Amino acid sequence: MTTIDAAPAPGVHSTAHIVAVPDPRGGTALPVLRGRRALIPRHMRTAGPFARVVLTGSMRAPHGGDQLRLRAEVRTGAQLSLGTVGATLALPGTRGGTATSDVLLRVDDGAELHYLPEPLISAAHSDLETTTRVELAPEARLVLREVQILGRTNEPSGRLRTRLTVRLAGNPLLDQELAVGPGIPSWSGPAVLADYRMTGQLLIVSPEFTHQQPPPQLLPTDPGEEGDAALTPLAGPAVLVTAAAANHATLRRLLDRGHEVITA
Repeated sequence: MTTIDAAPAPGVHSTAHIVAVPDPRGGTALPVLRGRRALIPRHMRTAGPFARVVLTGSMRAPHGGDQLRLRAEVRTGAQLSLGTVGATLALPGTRGGTATSDVLLRVDDGAELHYLPEPLISAAHSDLETTTRVELAPEARLVLREVQILGRTNEPSGRLRTRLTVRLAGNPLLDQELAVGPGIPSWSGPAVLADYRMTGQLLIVSPEFTHQQPPPQLLPTDPGEEGDAALTPLAGPAVLVTAAAANHATLRRLLDRGHEVITA
């Protein structure tokens, strides 16, 4: 019997895998650091206990049909800062179709991860689904920031669906989903983003929040700033800042303001 393999799905398939472990000198080593095409991790030499890795590649963006997968593991005693070399631009591609991005982050007890990618821009006519899953040990530490920009200057948003799930010691800590763009009901209405076209979230998880968390609050805005942000303590050792704004500078200031309140 002759077996005919199914034709591969259109688009680029890229996977990156990073493992961070403590080294004998008090820093962090990277015994696994591999990726290809759209996801190439680069170790940026820095002083101090953190290892810094940025993702780059020959492609600047996920196009329609692309499938991107990132896995990062931070072992006990290691500290990793993980980001991107620039903004991620979702584009429709020549063949259309839905692009997917799947991120899985695991952090052990006594380890710390800062996941700080540059903004995700949803260009007109693009279609992207992103999933970020975080699995934390009970004594793990995490700083996570994600920013979504809906359309480039003077263009409508593409279709974007994002989901962030965080589990602490195997239990749910956060499950947050956003769906915007053509075909998504009421996404630009007052219950979701209204007139804003930029949104983001900052999540900090730390064992210290087991005993004390900042109270829930709306973050102040300066005169002329078009944006809103709220700080919310979670049912666990974590605090979430959610913001929406008319421009990127205001959004970043609101998220930075939230970080200052949390760490004060």
